[in-house]
Amino acid sequence: MNGMNMNKMMKQMQKMQKQLSAEQENLNQQSFVGKAPSDMVIATFSGDRKLTDLQIKPDAIDPEDPEMLSDLVLAAVNDGLQQVAAATEQTLGKYTKGIPGM
Repeated sequence: MNGMNMNKMMKQMQKMQKQLSAEQENLNQQSFVGKAPSDMVIATFSGDRKLTDLQIKPDAIDPEDPEMLSDLVLAAVNDGLQQVAAATEQTLGKYTKGIPGM
């Protein structure tokens, strides 16, 4: 490879890195809402997978059945994280396709 092609390739890589960073930042600013059945528990995440809000309906809190609340929280959290993962793949997947190990 001669110097001109290498220089052009480096500029393209830098441009792609800037685009990737901008898209990641945009994704991080979005909110993703995971819900348990009947919206008993609602978990809200940012695009960088941080839990930003957790709402629990009073009906979900049964002192006789704490496992039910646990299951509802798990369902809402996993639903929210799945939404973040899908959006991340849709937004950033184009940068990693064809790269081994990504």
